Amino acid sequence: MTVFHFLNCAVLTFGPHVVYYSATPLSEYDTIGTSVKAAVVYLGAALVKLVCLATFLKVPDANDSFDPYQELMKILIGFIDVAGLYFAMTQLTHRNISQNHKFQAVGLGWAFADSVLHRLAPLWIGARGLEFTWEYIFQGVEANANLVMTLSLAALGSLMWLRKNKPKTLIPIIYACALLLATMPSITSYLRRSLEWQTPKVVGFELFSSLIMAFISWQLFSACQRPM
Repeated sequence: MTVFHFLNCAVLTFGPHVVYYSATPLSEYDTIGTSVKAAVVYLGAALVKLVCLATFLKVPDANDSFDPYQELMKILIGFIDVAGLYFAMTQLTHRNISQNHKFQAVGLGWAFADSVLHRLAPLWIGARGLEFTWEYIFQGVEANANLVMTLSLAALGSLMWLRKNKPKTLIPIIYACALLLATMPSITSYLRRSLEWQTPKVVGFELFSSLIMAFISWQLFSACQRPM
Protein backbone atom coordinates (compact mmCIF):
# COMPACT_ATOMS: atom_id res chain seq x y z
CA MET A 1 0.00 0.00 0.00
CA THR A 2 2.81 2.45 0.84
CA VAL A 3 4.57 1.82 -2.49
CA PHE A 4 1.25 2.19 -4.29
CA HIS A 5 0.66 5.53 -2.55
CA PHE A 6 4.16 6.70 -3.52
CA LEU A 7 3.60 5.70 -7.16
CA ASN A 8 0.25 7.50 -7.27
CA CYS A 9 1.77 10.67 -5.84
CA ALA A 10 4.78 10.44 -8.19
CA VAL A 11 2.52 10.03 -11.25
CA LEU A 12 0.40 12.97 -10.10
CA THR A 13 3.52 15.11 -9.62
CA PHE A 14 5.59 14.21 -12.70
CA GLY A 15 3.10 12.59 -15.05
CA PRO A 16 1.56 15.80 -16.44
CA HIS A 17 5.00 16.95 -17.65
CA VAL A 18 5.39 13.75 -19.69
CA VAL A 19 1.81 13.91 -20.95
CA TYR A 20 2.24 17.53 -22.01
CA TYR A 21 5.39 16.72 -23.97
CA SER A 22 3.82 13.68 -25.65
CA ALA A 23 0.44 15.23 -26.41
CA THR A 24 1.74 18.46 -27.95
CA PRO A 25 3.85 19.08 -31.07
CA LEU A 26 6.93 19.25 -28.82
CA SER A 27 7.49 15.54 -29.27
CA GLU A 28 7.07 15.77 -33.04
CA TYR A 29 9.72 18.49 -33.31
CA ASP A 30 12.07 16.66 -30.91
CA THR A 31 12.50 19.57 -28.51
CA ILE A 32 13.81 17.40 -25.68
CA GLY A 33 17.24 19.01 -26.06
CA THR A 34 15.78 22.46 -25.42
CA SER A 35 13.96 21.18 -22.32
CA VAL A 36 17.12 19.56 -20.97
CA LYS A 37 19.10 22.78 -21.50
CA ALA A 38 16.39 24.73 -19.69
CA ALA A 39 16.51 22.24 -16.81
CA VAL A 40 20.28 22.69 -16.52
CA VAL A 41 19.87 26.48 -16.47
CA TYR A 42 17.22 26.07 -13.77
CA LEU A 43 19.63 24.07 -11.61
CA GLY A 44 22.23 26.82 -12.00
CA ALA A 45 19.68 29.50 -11.10
CA ALA A 46 18.53 27.43 -8.11
CA LEU A 47 22.12 27.21 -6.86
CA VAL A 48 22.53 31.00 -7.13
CA LYS A 49 19.22 31.50 -5.33
CA LEU A 50 20.27 29.12 -2.58
CA VAL A 51 23.47 31.08 -1.98
CA CYS A 52 21.57 34.39 -1.95
CA LEU A 53 18.90 33.06 0.41
CA ALA A 54 21.51 31.72 2.80
CA THR A 55 23.40 35.01 2.69
CA PHE A 56 20.61 37.58 3.00
CA LEU A 57 17.78 35.80 4.81
CA LYS A 58 17.48 34.38 8.29
CA VAL A 59 16.46 30.79 8.91
CA PRO A 60 12.64 30.77 9.18
CA ASP A 61 11.04 29.50 12.36
CA ALA A 62 7.81 27.54 12.35
CA ASN A 63 6.20 30.25 14.51
CA ASP A 64 7.52 33.21 12.52
CA SER A 65 4.88 35.57 11.14
CA PHE A 66 4.91 37.16 7.71
CA ASP A 67 7.95 39.45 7.52
CA PRO A 68 7.60 42.10 4.75
CA TYR A 69 11.36 42.70 4.60
CA GLN A 70 12.12 39.00 4.28
CA GLU A 71 9.43 38.57 1.64
CA LEU A 72 10.71 41.59 -0.31
CA MET A 73 14.15 40.02 -0.36
CA LYS A 74 12.61 36.74 -1.51
CA ILE A 75 10.87 38.58 -4.36
CA LEU A 76 14.12 40.22 -5.44
CA ILE A 77 15.99 36.92 -5.23
CA GLY A 78 13.11 35.23 -7.05
CA PHE A 79 13.82 37.38 -10.09
CA ILE A 80 16.88 35.18 -10.59
CA ASP A 81 14.38 32.73 -12.10
CA VAL A 82 13.25 35.38 -14.56
CA ALA A 83 16.89 36.06 -15.48
CA GLY A 84 17.39 32.32 -15.93
CA LEU A 85 14.38 32.04 -18.22
CA TYR A 86 15.69 35.00 -20.21
CA PHE A 87 19.06 33.29 -20.60
CA ALA A 88 17.45 29.97 -21.56
CA MET A 89 15.27 31.50 -24.25
CA THR A 90 17.60 34.09 -25.73
CA GLN A 91 21.20 33.00 -25.17
CA LEU A 92 21.17 29.22 -25.60
CA THR A 93 21.35 27.69 -29.05
CA HIS A 94 18.23 25.77 -30.03
CA ARG A 95 17.17 23.75 -32.98
CA ASN A 96 15.25 25.56 -35.69
CA ILE A 97 11.95 25.60 -33.81
CA SER A 98 9.25 28.25 -33.75
CA GLN A 99 8.72 30.74 -30.95
CA ASN A 100 5.60 28.81 -29.88
CA HIS A 101 7.52 25.59 -29.40
CA LYS A 102 10.57 27.26 -27.85
CA PHE A 103 8.78 28.82 -24.91
CA GLN A 104 6.83 25.62 -24.26
CA ALA A 105 9.97 23.47 -24.30
CA VAL A 106 11.84 25.88 -22.02
CA GLY A 107 8.90 26.19 -19.63
CA LEU A 108 8.38 22.44 -19.52
CA GLY A 109 12.03 21.70 -18.77
CA TRP A 110 12.10 24.44 -16.15
CA ALA A 111 8.97 23.19 -14.36
CA PHE A 112 10.11 19.55 -14.48
CA ALA A 113 13.48 20.42 -12.95
CA ASP A 114 11.71 22.40 -10.22
CA SER A 115 9.45 19.44 -9.38
CA VAL A 116 12.37 17.00 -9.27
CA LEU A 117 14.48 19.29 -7.09
CA HIS A 118 11.80 20.23 -4.57
CA ARG A 119 9.40 17.28 -4.55
CA LEU A 120 11.16 14.03 -5.45
CA ALA A 121 13.02 13.60 -2.14
CA PRO A 122 9.99 14.45 0.06
CA LEU A 123 7.89 12.02 -1.95
CA TRP A 124 10.46 9.23 -1.69
CA ILE A 125 10.93 9.75 2.04
CA GLY A 126 7.42 10.64 3.14
CA ALA A 127 4.94 9.05 0.74
CA ARG A 128 6.26 5.58 1.56
CA GLY A 129 5.40 6.03 5.24
CA LEU A 130 3.05 3.69 7.01
CA GLU A 131 0.48 6.37 7.73
CA PHE A 132 -1.54 7.79 4.83
CA THR A 133 -1.50 11.57 4.46
CA TRP A 134 -2.96 13.98 1.93
CA GLU A 135 0.16 16.16 2.05
CA TYR A 136 1.88 14.47 -0.88
CA ILE A 137 -1.24 14.46 -3.02
CA PHE A 138 -1.46 18.21 -2.47
CA GLN A 139 2.21 18.43 -3.47
CA GLY A 140 1.34 16.75 -6.75
CA VAL A 141 -1.52 19.16 -7.40
CA GLU A 142 0.77 22.05 -6.51
CA ALA A 143 3.33 20.75 -9.02
CA ASN A 144 0.64 20.84 -11.72
CA ALA A 145 -0.21 24.44 -10.82
CA ASN A 146 3.49 25.31 -10.95
CA LEU A 147 3.75 23.73 -14.42
CA VAL A 148 0.91 25.91 -15.71
CA MET A 149 2.35 29.04 -14.10
CA THR A 150 5.83 28.36 -15.49
CA LEU A 151 4.48 27.85 -19.00
CA SER A 152 2.49 31.08 -18.64
CA LEU A 153 5.58 32.98 -17.47
CA ALA A 154 7.62 31.51 -20.34
CA ALA A 155 4.90 32.59 -22.81
CA LEU A 156 4.95 36.13 -21.44
CA GLY A 157 8.75 36.08 -21.50
CA SER A 158 8.73 35.11 -25.16
CA LEU A 159 6.52 38.11 -25.87
CA MET A 160 8.81 40.43 -23.90
CA TRP A 161 12.15 39.17 -25.22
CA LEU A 162 11.58 37.42 -28.54
CA ARG A 163 8.72 39.23 -30.22
CA LYS A 164 9.63 42.73 -31.32
CA ASN A 165 6.39 43.72 -33.03
CA LYS A 166 3.51 43.68 -30.56
CA PRO A 167 0.64 46.08 -29.84
CA LYS A 168 1.90 48.87 -27.60
CA THR A 169 -1.33 48.83 -25.60
CA LEU A 170 -0.60 45.25 -24.49
CA ILE A 171 2.97 45.85 -23.30
CA PRO A 172 2.02 47.12 -19.80
CA ILE A 173 -0.39 44.19 -19.35
CA ILE A 174 2.30 41.69 -20.39
CA TYR A 175 4.82 43.09 -17.91
CA ALA A 176 2.22 43.34 -15.13
CA CYS A 177 1.19 39.69 -15.59
CA ALA A 178 4.82 38.55 -15.67
CA LEU A 179 5.49 40.50 -12.45
CA LEU A 180 2.47 38.89 -10.79
CA LEU A 181 3.64 35.40 -11.77
CA ALA A 182 7.18 36.12 -10.54
CA THR A 183 5.87 37.23 -7.13
CA MET A 184 3.41 34.35 -6.70
CA PRO A 185 5.64 32.47 -4.16
CA SER A 186 5.53 35.49 -1.82
CA ILE A 187 1.77 35.76 -2.26
CA THR A 188 1.29 32.15 -1.20
CA SER A 189 3.72 32.70 1.70
CA TYR A 190 1.56 35.63 2.85
CA LEU A 191 -1.55 33.46 2.68
CA ARG A 192 0.11 30.74 4.77
CA ARG A 193 1.79 32.90 7.41
CA SER A 194 -0.38 36.00 7.80
CA LEU A 195 -3.83 34.71 6.90
CA GLU A 196 -3.03 31.21 8.22
CA TRP A 197 -4.57 29.43 5.26
CA GLN A 198 -4.31 25.66 5.43
CA THR A 199 -2.61 23.66 2.67
CA PRO A 200 -5.79 22.61 0.78
CA LYS A 201 -6.94 26.22 0.57
CA VAL A 202 -3.53 27.50 -0.55
CA VAL A 203 -3.18 24.77 -3.19
CA GLY A 204 -6.69 25.52 -4.42
CA PHE A 205 -5.76 29.19 -4.73
CA GLU A 206 -2.59 28.29 -6.65
CA LEU A 207 -4.49 26.01 -9.01
CA PHE A 208 -7.21 28.59 -9.66
CA SER A 209 -4.66 31.38 -10.13
CA SER A 210 -2.61 29.28 -12.53
CA LEU A 211 -5.66 28.63 -14.72
CA ILE A 212 -6.59 32.32 -14.75
CA MET A 213 -3.03 33.37 -15.62
CA ALA A 214 -2.83 30.68 -18.31
CA PHE A 215 -6.00 32.01 -19.92
CA ILE A 216 -4.73 35.61 -19.79
CA SER A 217 -1.31 34.61 -21.17
CA TRP A 218 -2.94 32.64 -23.98
CA GLN A 219 -5.12 35.63 -24.90
CA LEU A 220 -2.11 37.97 -24.88
CA PHE A 221 -0.02 35.55 -26.93
CA SER A 222 -2.83 35.12 -29.46
CA ALA A 223 -3.34 38.88 -29.70
CA CYS A 224 0.35 39.42 -30.39
CA GLN A 225 0.33 36.80 -33.15
CA ARG A 226 -2.26 38.70 -35.17
CA PRO A 227 -0.86 40.92 -37.94
CA MET A 228 -0.75 44.55 -36.96
